[in-house]
Amino acid sequence: MPSCPALFVGASASHQGKTTVTAAIARHHARRGLKVRVFKTGPDFLDPMILERACGSPVYSLHLGMVGLDACRALLAEAAKEADLILIEGVMGLFDGTPSSADLAIAFDVPVLTVIGAHGMAQTFGAIAYGLAHYREGLHFHGVLANRVASARHAQMLSEAIPKGLHYCGHLSSADNIALPERHLGLTQAEEVAGLDTRLDRAADAIAATSLGELPPPVHFEDAALPSPTRSLEGMHIAIARDAAFSFVYPANIDLLNALGATVSTFFPLADEPMPHDADALYLPGGYPELHAAALASNARTRASIAAHVAAKRTVVAECGGMLYLLDTLTDINGTRHTMLGLLPGNAMMQRRLARLAMQRVDTMHGALTGHTFHYSTIDTSMQPLLTASHATTGASGEAWYRHASMTATYMHAYWPSNPAATAALFRGDAL
Repeated sequence: MPSCPALFVGASASHQGKTTVTAAIARHHARRGLKVRVFKTGPDFLDPMILERACGSPVYSLHLGMVGLDACRALLAEAAKEADLILIEGVMGLFDGTPSSADLAIAFDVPVLTVIGAHGMAQTFGAIAYGLAHYREGLHFHGVLANRVASARHAQMLSEAIPKGLHYCGHLSSADNIALPERHLGLTQAEEVAGLDTRLDRAADAIAATSLGELPPPVHFEDAALPSPTRSLEGMHIAIARDAAFSFVYPANIDLLNALGATVSTFFPLADEPMPHDADALYLPGGYPELHAAALASNARTRASIAAHVAAKRTVVAECGGMLYLLDTLTDINGTRHTMLGLLPGNAMMQRRLARLAMQRVDTMHGALTGHTFHYSTIDTSMQPLLTASHATTGASGEAWYRHASMTATYMHAYWPSNPAATAALFRGDAL
């Protein structure tokens, strides 16, 4: 049974600073020469970019619904065998969602640190900390950290408000200038944050002054591994668009393509790089095409290579932003209409209001494929759905899956390891 010091970083709500704190702890211990593995709870592409920069290793998702209990157990066991510290960042508030961050922490008995943004409160901080610690039986509560503290006097009041029996781990000050910038889908991508490493080092310096500068106690993880999938994509070359416009990719998805036997390569549409001419399949992931729509509209070599790929009846798999790129036009938030690839009939429109956020599952002839959806655009299309996903917990109608010629497109971001057989069928262009 492998063991490793581990800590689950939760919070009282969203926007309390979980990612900043998790990244600070990771960077602090990585600077000490320790091997740090970080996981993110739930579906997320942006937080893991920051966390990967902080720890130096890819950040995988853990979620009892999307990833599954057995796969979560196997990922943690693998990490425990190689790491000196495991960190898991939660999602939203500690008890929010079904399943919640607390459900995941309890399933593996990982001690929970809760981050509370203390701006605008004093003694109430203690009441919130007490409630988080005692709300759920079976939760291993490590302690509480105060974030965005205004002054030394403020920090003193917060520490004095903590009830006996709860561990106060210290505080981070608003003056530390370590908060991470955000925009409409969450945090800004790591490569776009000016001076990110300097900011992470400042955060690590600040966390070193708290009790979190020391390693948490070890956690024993059950030894587990998942069976290897059938190599049903052996010999297939899959090209993936990877740049600031198409960056929402789960590392586990790429691992699965490799395990299925595929050869994976990347190209950069924003650099007007053509996709590899010998690729059997193309994957266009989500990202921020709306922020780069003018460049995508004018990059002739990339456009021509993808058009030739489709004309040759080779497979295309497109998710969310990747689907928008295939449409006729994309209208940005300022009302400017940009010409896209024109390979799927339809037009996309960005909006300031969230269009949909939900965990999803789609039932295929190979079984259920899980994932999520999160977008600020809508599309107007004549295409009829091949399949329709459903909300993972309520069963309400979810995102459409379209198939047009050799292209399969959807707003749903699928977690492919949840169904390797369906994933293989998707990239072969087989019936779903």
